[in-house]
Amino acid sequence: MLSLESDYIKGAHEKILERLCEINMEPQPGYGSDRYCEQAGEKIKAACGCPDAEVFFLAGGTQTNAVVIDSMIQSFEGVVAADSGHVSIHEAGAVEFTGHKVLTIPGKDGKIQPENLRTFLEDFWKDGNHEHMVFPGMVYLSYPTEFGTLYSLRELEDISEICKKYQIPLYLDGARLGYGLMSRECDLTLQDIARICDVFYIGGTKVGALFGEAVVFPKHNTPKHFINRIKQHGALFAKGWLMGVQFDVLFTDGLYFEISKKAVELAQQMKEGFAQRGYEFFIDSPTNQQFIVLENKEMERLKEKVKFSFWEKCDDSHTAVRFAASWAATESEIRELFEILDEMRN
Repeated sequence: MLSLESDYIKGAHEKILERLCEINMEPQPGYGSDRYCEQAGEKIKAACGCPDAEVFFLAGGTQTNAVVIDSMIQSFEGVVAADSGHVSIHEAGAVEFTGHKVLTIPGKDGKIQPENLRTFLEDFWKDGNHEHMVFPGMVYLSYPTEFGTLYSLRELEDISEICKKYQIPLYLDGARLGYGLMSRECDLTLQDIARICDVFYIGGTKVGALFGEAVVFPKHNTPKHFINRIKQHGALFAKGWLMGVQFDVLFTDGLYFEISKKAVELAQQMKEGFAQRGYEFFIDSPTNQQFIVLENKEMERLKEKVKFSFWEKCDDSHTAVRFAASWAATESEIRELFEILDEMRN
């Protein structure tokens, strides 16, 4: 069956597997203290233009979000996110489980609008009862968003200025960061993200690695005893070198960006194919995720031959679904998708 349901459905790039096999029997010190994590960290810092940054490797996005947020805000503080934000709806309350409330504000196309964030923070501090409320202690963004949309450089800078005014850190979830940076509509760079954000992570799980995310603190602002905090959350990987090796490969000769660009280009081919056939788009995404509105009967027939992700019900007879072109997607898979659709419609 053809599968386009997500960007983590296949294993890892062959160069990563080759490198893992090459060093498989080398004894390595644990918990990220190995030379491969050090090499990967140096390459990531160079790519970010932050030679003094600190880089840590965690196994997955949910663990990363929970650890970073819990480590950087006070017990009485919460994290501000768009109402569609990943930490709000797709992580089973992992952040709340650490004791921090997710404070949601309405988003537009999955994004926090700077003016809405400003109003939210102004209203909080004007409230005479704010001492009895959950304080906004951090702002969380994802790039790309849950809807595959992108913040512009100006939007990111505006949000950063608001965070500085209220002295709260700006955190960017980069689970699909490569796909955002390699979009034709992206007007910022990894260096811009490192300059603007207080902490962010570079996703590997969805961009060519077996697993792993690289957390970057670019401003000499790593929380004290961060390794201990990772350990307390049960997220410290004994064989940390497994992630170091993967990121070392991904950040050698631009592989991370190369495979991200390929996925985005295939997604745009997919987008053009849907448009040519008159399909309605649930949202206009310039990245590797495409959201299409299907008539329910057609959706059920398509399920028999293609795997895709349910997104949300549009009405009683239509459903929004997601097709994702991963780092491992091929042109033949895109052709096969439209051959199936054309056959169904004829």
